[in-house]
Amino acid sequence: MKNKVAYLGAGTWGSALACLLAENGHDVKVWDRDLDLIKILDEKRKHPKLKDFEISKDIKYLSSLEDVLEDCDVIVESVTSSGIRPVFQKIKEIKKDLCPVIITSKGLEQKTGLLFPEIFLDIFSEEEKEKVGCISGPSHAEEVIKKLPTSVVCSAYNKKLMHDIALLFNSENFRVYPNADILGVSFGGALKNIIAIACGISDGLSFGDNTKAALMTRGLHEMRKLSPSKGCNPQTLNGLSGLGDLCVTCLSSLSRNYRFGRLIAEGFSLEDAKIKIGMVVEGAYTCVSARELGMKYDVALPITEAIYRILYEGLSPHEAVKALFQRAIKEEHL
Repeated sequence: MKNKVAYLGAGTWGSALACLLAENGHDVKVWDRDLDLIKILDEKRKHPKLKDFEISKDIKYLSSLEDVLEDCDVIVESVTSSGIRPVFQKIKEIKKDLCPVIITSKGLEQKTGLLFPEIFLDIFSEEEKEKVGCISGPSHAEEVIKKLPTSVVCSAYNKKLMHDIALLFNSENFRVYPNADILGVSFGGALKNIIAIACGISDGLSFGDNTKAALMTRGLHEMRKLSPSKGCNPQTLNGLSGLGDLCVTCLSSLSRNYRFGRLIAEGFSLEDAKIKIGMVVEGAYTCVSARELGMKYDVALPITEAIYRILYEGLSPHEAVKALFQRAIKEEHL
């Protein structure tokens, strides 16, 4: 079935998924708050950060959010953590007859500690709960656009919508597994970015594979410990949206969070490292809200705390790793 898709966000991830949807036969219109980017994409069919990839001519790029949302069957978003609430508020103002909204961004909102499906409910109310879903998992945009085999997870509060999302995105090279735990799927995608920064720092300090393996394993443990505070099933984090996404983000130089961590280890400041990356580093944003959640629910998050102190309190990366390995030994609980 052909759908009219309103795609909000034209970054690398948004561009990769918009092209996938167009190739699946859907009518795709794209909006981004960066109007210069929209103009470039419309005229040149090349993304500044994906220069070897030509964007489908079937995709329409529009500068007006109202025009993109008009008569759409489904809304897909790929905006930043800090931008998702304003975008949802705009949708509420414009789209009086709300259609399904699919979240593809990953993060935790600062101050509130809300996952993105929870932000949706905060703005649209529980009455619209059946209309929100998400997609998450190990999926670099640079590999999706090359049609390299990729597996992800989709979820929704409504079972039918969950399976509709799978059908919408599923393709020969992009496999979508339904999972009913929408908060768990969202949580895994958010928290893994913090651990990726830690792994980037570790590699930047030449600590080796042993250290990185420890950070990833204990990082997953932190994620599982904190997940019940958001009503998640900890077992969800053993799947693609947790362990899978953790692996791809911590082990690949394509990961902006990993590369950001390496820059921090090399002596770059928080702001200079962000500028060097040239894209939003969601882990730097999310570690603030994850730390706040840990404090609120009295859950120890030593890796998250270390990353927070490195980024926002000036702790030396060397001292942070040293402190982690000097923590009291406890029995491993899985």
